[in-house]
Amino acid sequence: MPRKPRLYSGRESRRMAELEGVPLASFSARAFAFAIDMVLAALSFTIPAMAGALLAARLGWVRHNVHVVFDPFHHEHWQSVVYFVLFIAASNYIGNGATIGKKIAGIRVVSTVHHRLSLWHSLERALGYGASALEAFFGFFQYFIDPNGRTVHDRIAGTIVVAERRLRARAAQPAAPVPASPVAGTQSPASAP
Repeated sequence: MPRKPRLYSGRESRRMAELEGVPLASFSARAFAFAIDMVLAALSFTIPAMAGALLAARLGWVRHNVHVVFDPFHHEHWQSVVYFVLFIAASNYIGNGATIGKKIAGIRVVSTVHHRLSLWHSLERALGYGASALEAFFGFFQYFIDPNGRTVHDRIAGTIVVAERRLRARAAQPAAPVPASPVAGTQSPASAP
């Protein structure tokens, strides 16, 4: 029995239709949030690592100099790469797309498929930072090429970054008034029960 061929659907998900018209985050807000998250990841990595190195030296477990390096964009420092990926993935998942840096910047990562950012989306997005960093960080600058401001890691994870402050302001605006019926004493179709 021949299999039914798969057909292309231009509408990937209902969620994409729900997100139509949502205000997107600016590049500067995204860069600001990324810088904050990078500083937090570096501090939360290096401070415990330095304390551990000092303790190991005092206990005599290490007899040479210990260098603590946080460089999540080079595989030679694989510990910091793994830590950065886990830090960003956990931050995105726990904050439902809003890491500490993104909360400060007033932006949030949103899935184009699901209502809640899944752990898998969070991990894909964190790993995607590596792909965005390739070729002199060109993947980050694809924000200016993509019509929806998506970078490489956004497309890998199936996400967009929205301006949450503008989204809240948009939701708080009063609904447009219902036009009056042209015939006196009748209800307009929009206001009928």
